Amino acid sequence: MFVRDVMTSNPATVRPEDTLRTATERMHEIGCRRLPVVDSQGRVCGIITDRDLRLAANSPLVLRERWQDDMLLDHTEVNACMSPDPVCVAPDLPVEDAIDLLLEHRISGLPVVERGELVGVITVTDLIRALADLLRAP
Repeated sequence: MFVRDVMTSNPATVRPEDTLRTATERMHEIGCRRLPVVDSQGRVCGIITDRDLRLAANSPLVLRERWQDDMLLDHTEVNACMSPDPVCVAPDLPVEDAIDLLLEHRISGLPVVERGELVGVITVTDLIRALADLLRAP
């Protein structure tokens, strides 16, 4: 089994200059926990997760008013909070190797890149879904 067999194809993305609000709303709209960040040429230059957004917007040590939270979301760019140069995989990588990378780096998703172009994302959820399908198969 290969990454292409279980990945989510054509994932939603954000650009480095998009606001944190754009990233938050996009994640909420599609129900995901991470977005690849692509540059103007469509190359993966980072990844931003729901955890990155929570850390940027919610400090338990700093009390702020709602307007301050809104200002942060509307005026902070994704590139300020994303993880740059994420580990990426090819669609023809065996799933076992992708799992090893997820475990090694303690992450839950990997952008899938072919010939420099983002073609998908493989996540722990994708892997659990594939495992469930295998277990249900006769």
